[in-house]
Amino acid sequence: MGSRAGGVTIGQAAAFVGVTVKTVRHYHKLGLVEEPERDSSGYRRYGSDELLRLVQVRTLAAAGVPLAEIGPLLDADAAGFAASLADVERQLTERIEDLTARRDSLHRLAGSDRALLPDRALAVLDRMRGVGFSSDYVAGQREALVLFRALAPEGLDHFLTNLEHRLDDPEYVDLIKRSVAAVSWKPDDPRIEELATAVATNLLANRELLAMPAGFRIGPDTATRYGLIDHHREDQVPAWARLNALVETKLRSAGVPIPHH
Repeated sequence: MGSRAGGVTIGQAAAFVGVTVKTVRHYHKLGLVEEPERDSSGYRRYGSDELLRLVQVRTLAAAGVPLAEIGPLLDADAAGFAASLADVERQLTERIEDLTARRDSLHRLAGSDRALLPDRALAVLDRMRGVGFSSDYVAGQREALVLFRALAPEGLDHFLTNLEHRLDDPEYVDLIKRSVAAVSWKPDDPRIEELATAVATNLLANRELLAMPAGFRIGPDTATRYGLIDHHREDQVPAWARLNALVETKLRSAGVPIPHH
């Protein structure tokens, strides 16, 4: 046993070891460090044995060993101690790998959208900015593309091809800018009907772009998926909801297979 002569108070012991008094008391409560007996003056004095144990517990805790495992670890023989440390090291390595993967994902998200969208989709969004679409509109299209990739990945390339061709058409770009400006219109504004006719006419002029991609299968939930993608943000802008509904009706009347949602 270490000498208790000239032992120190709990406050001094905590300061020597580099923890708080509250932490020392927590170690006592968990049974990791025995609480010394009171001396003749009624104070608990910490000797070298308690200080050594405190250092050992603090070191293992700082290394990531769960407090519940520290007691058995310190009380084990040399072989058991080594085996337990190896197991703790394995657990820490797994945690490090997981945290590193999360950090890398955050870096990718902070630097770009590559974690959510392929480069081709990002290039289309850049083109939208280049032709003068508002940042809010591009943000909405980005969200729609993220939904598209998640809900209908087999159709994303076809849709991007469609957008790439449309962005080369000045008339289409102008119609979309007019549609964006309709955000302030009332749903019954007669200009919406006129704009819907112009948009549908423009789309039908390149009818091959409206065809379903080869191998695309319409399933029981296709309409639901389509609705979630194509009508994203419509609940925030009633004029857009009516405009989109009118365009879809005109396209269906022309024989375009747009799913009903």
